[in-house]
Amino acid sequence: MTQPATHIFRLLKWGRTLARHGALRGIERDPNTPGPVKRLARIARFGTFQPAQPDYAGAFQEIGPAAIKLGQSLATRPDLVGEDAARNLLSLQDSLPPVAYPEIERAIEASFGQPVDTLFAEIDSVPVGAASIAQVHRAVTTDGRQVAIKVLRPGIRERFARDIATYEWAAAHLEALGGEAARLRPRLTIANFKRWTNRELDLRREAASASELADAMRGVERYCIPSIDWDRTNGRVMTIEWIDGIKISDREALVAAGHDLPELARRLVLAFLRQAISAGFFHADMHQGNLFVQADGTIVAIDFGIMGRIDRQARQWLAEILYGLTTGNYRRVAEIHFEAQYVPSYHSVDEFATALRAVGEPMRGKPVSELSVGQMLDGLFAITRDFDMQTQPHLLLLQKTMVMVEGIATQLDPEINMWDVSAPYVRSWIRDELGPEAALAGRLREDTETLLRIPALIRRLEEKFPPRGGAPEPPPLPKIELMWQRRNRKRRDWPGYLLAGLIGGGAVAAATLLDWIG
Repeated sequence: MTQPATHIFRLLKWGRTLARHGALRGIERDPNTPGPVKRLARIARFGTFQPAQPDYAGAFQEIGPAAIKLGQSLATRPDLVGEDAARNLLSLQDSLPPVAYPEIERAIEASFGQPVDTLFAEIDSVPVGAASIAQVHRAVTTDGRQVAIKVLRPGIRERFARDIATYEWAAAHLEALGGEAARLRPRLTIANFKRWTNRELDLRREAASASELADAMRGVERYCIPSIDWDRTNGRVMTIEWIDGIKISDREALVAAGHDLPELARRLVLAFLRQAISAGFFHADMHQGNLFVQADGTIVAIDFGIMGRIDRQARQWLAEILYGLTTGNYRRVAEIHFEAQYVPSYHSVDEFATALRAVGEPMRGKPVSELSVGQMLDGLFAITRDFDMQTQPHLLLLQKTMVMVEGIATQLDPEINMWDVSAPYVRSWIRDELGPEAALAGRLREDTETLLRIPALIRRLEEKFPPRGGAPEPPPLPKIELMWQRRNRKRRDWPGYLLAGLIGGGAVAAATLLDWIG
């Protein structure tokens, strides 16, 4: 187990890096920052020269791989790190100098237990991408297929485990300070971060996520997930179909190729809604480097290390919230927040609806280019504070992905109106999933499943309370106090008996006196 001194040393070292980039200034100035955290920040920045403009992304990049991933996660939490920091962290590039190819080749051979040339006829020694967790090389399999090989950086699992242990330690101490720090639930934020990164550090999980998403998106017009080569995939190496296309961030190349950019933007938004609302399983790392456009306009997604999942009830709430905001039904949106227990019941539904209206009305009917996202977030997070709303960790990935999708869609089509694109899809889903027919079908399905579970329930009861043998069950026997128990009790209880006698005698004397007076 890591000692507290080690955690404090790491935090101070990382704090020095943050201070050199001016990234501690906001923590010290925020009135909600607990006093001990402010003091630690002052110690960390002592003697450093801070730039006029904080560079949060640069600081996290310098600290290392786990910090890069943590920074990308915190980019979705302006309530936790502040609006300016969150906006800056959105620019954080997950890229590091590549590992030398001989090390990568040894890692592939060690993971499969066989020489590289038995799996691949050719591997390009120059990586096409080098991120904090893994790097990717283009290759040709022994049967002639073009593929991409993703290989974990050597030693990366151990480094992440060490750093995350310190994040957990720091979050636990921060939350224990109470107040705003407890409401923001930093421990759950780190717990989600740990779960996401552990998933990324097992490339079999990523391959399975790609396969599951491909099943969920089957039949969606011009949206593709590359296929996995399972024979050349394990926990440290993943082999996937190679994709040729234009990066969705290269607007000029897309225009030159004759693509309809507003149509691309619309299809991207609808693909995200299909994943999040219909399937409840979505690509949660949809930044511009992970999306390509093929010659026929097909959008191809890659890199499935971070995936989001939402259960059916939460998806229903989400759909109704989105639809309520697009139609201005703030009362219903408020009611859903209370039904989902996002807002404590001691608050007023009507007051919450009015607060939502103050945020939602300025956004309705305007293109994204005319909206102030910062102003909107300021309003939303003010509501969370005013109404004691705790952070909902299961929705953090969704929030992050929505911001990414909105950014890409706006770049493709600055005049896109996200509400107008979303509303018809959400309305249709609500009609199909929440209408009378769907409700009846859901009730029948639920009752049928309950009935089918009855035999298994009876078997479990019999296992817990097995029937006895042929002899009849004996009758209950009277409880008889043994004499040594009685002797010990008398010896132990005599002060109580004496007190009871005195009280009883006093009561009798008092009653006699009252009778005499009467």
